[in-house]
Amino acid sequence: MSSEDKEAQEDELLALASIYDEDEFKRAESVQGGEMRISVDLPPNFNIFVSGSPLENLQNGKFECTVRFLPPIVLNFEFPTDYPSTSPPIFTLSSKWLSQVQLTALCKHLDNLWEENQGCVVLFAWMQFLKEETLGYLNISSPYEPKIYEQGKKENQSNKEEVCCTVAGAAAAEEEFIDARAVQDVESLSSLIREILDFDQTQREKCFNSKMYLCNICFSEKLGSECMHFMDCRHVYCKACLKDYFEIQIRDGQVHCLNCPEPKCSSVATPGQVKELVGEQLFARYDRLLLQSSLDLMADVVNCPRPCCQTPVMQEPCCSMAICSRCSYAFCILCKKTYHGVSPCKITAEKLIDLEIEYLQADEATRKFLDQRYGKRVIQKALEERGSRAWLEKNSKSCPSCGTPIQKLDGCNKMTCTGCMQHFCWICMGSLSKANPYGHFNDPSSPCFDRLFQVLQNDAGFQDEDFQDED
Repeated sequence: MSSEDKEAQEDELLALASIYDEDEFKRAESVQGGEMRISVDLPPNFNIFVSGSPLENLQNGKFECTVRFLPPIVLNFEFPTDYPSTSPPIFTLSSKWLSQVQLTALCKHLDNLWEENQGCVVLFAWMQFLKEETLGYLNISSPYEPKIYEQGKKENQSNKEEVCCTVAGAAAAEEEFIDARAVQDVESLSSLIREILDFDQTQREKCFNSKMYLCNICFSEKLGSECMHFMDCRHVYCKACLKDYFEIQIRDGQVHCLNCPEPKCSSVATPGQVKELVGEQLFARYDRLLLQSSLDLMADVVNCPRPCCQTPVMQEPCCSMAICSRCSYAFCILCKKTYHGVSPCKITAEKLIDLEIEYLQADEATRKFLDQRYGKRVIQKALEERGSRAWLEKNSKSCPSCGTPIQKLDGCNKMTCTGCMQHFCWICMGSLSKANPYGHFNDPSSPCFDRLFQVLQNDAGFQDEDFQDED
């Protein structure tokens, strides 16, 4: 190796190390060479479209997404002893989203660039070409569908002709084999999708973390690494403010209200974002409440009624019995009591009134279901009692002492309840003295003065069964 070549190589490696960071250029330790990772410049709204068979685990055999970054093209190189005076760098070119035909065309162009600049260092020119001109050189536009072929084999002639026709200056390669230096480093379409999405997300976060943003809660400018953005709306707030906001909502049980603070914005924080900001204990509460609310919306899931258990239980179709997988409690999914077989569900007196109203307002199918659940005799008895209560409300008054229904047909307005023997006034329903019950009607200061035999408007409709009338 001449001293000029050695010095040129060293200068080029040092220049590359000063221009690019470690993610883009890494110098080899044992040889004069290294690895360059070139991220291709993409236009706005660049879409990746992938189609495949069901074996690739693609929904409907297709996948499409918009990306800002694609996995880098990797250029591994080593300097021969007579570079740059005589020989070009020895290299391989690999990519996950470019086919071997496309990589072969790029290798060919790198060779051409060397021939044009023989005797001069060429790596910087290679990197600039791969970064800025790859899409244009290969005539790639959005939406772009990457192809995967088995490495080490020649592609069929139709595919080769299609790609070569889109590559400027590639007509001479029409009958050539795939360049051994071209490597498509991916196993399958599904793994390619994961690689693309993961890299795009990582690079987006890297760009976000390096910029300054204004938080509209505390009105402070902070680095993106100290902020969080909502996925749908991209509104940005600092993590300190969102942490306080999330913690208050979770403590109040409002797990569905962890939305963007921007007015009228409906974007919601993801569980991963919530976990990043709140403590372990609060996130466990958030996770539990979120799961519970989701289960409550599922028609075929019911919670075990035991207060110490509350485990979600899947209902068996066409069956009112459920068995808790945790405590083995067999219960009726309708009334939440111990399973009672074909016997109707028991109902409390408090719920009986609600049942009457529900039954009267229900359609034919719902009435049939209620008859099966509680029994037709129970429903009929409830409706009869409802009718009795309605008649009593219309045709009777309650004793002011014990509440016994009182009906009055005729006679004076001094009444005696047969249930508790309390004297009371039929007009004002006030209790009367046992020693002198008629004093209420003889006292000029009484509101019922001289009204002992006054007939009220509805008195003619009452029947005298549960009272005694004394003249």
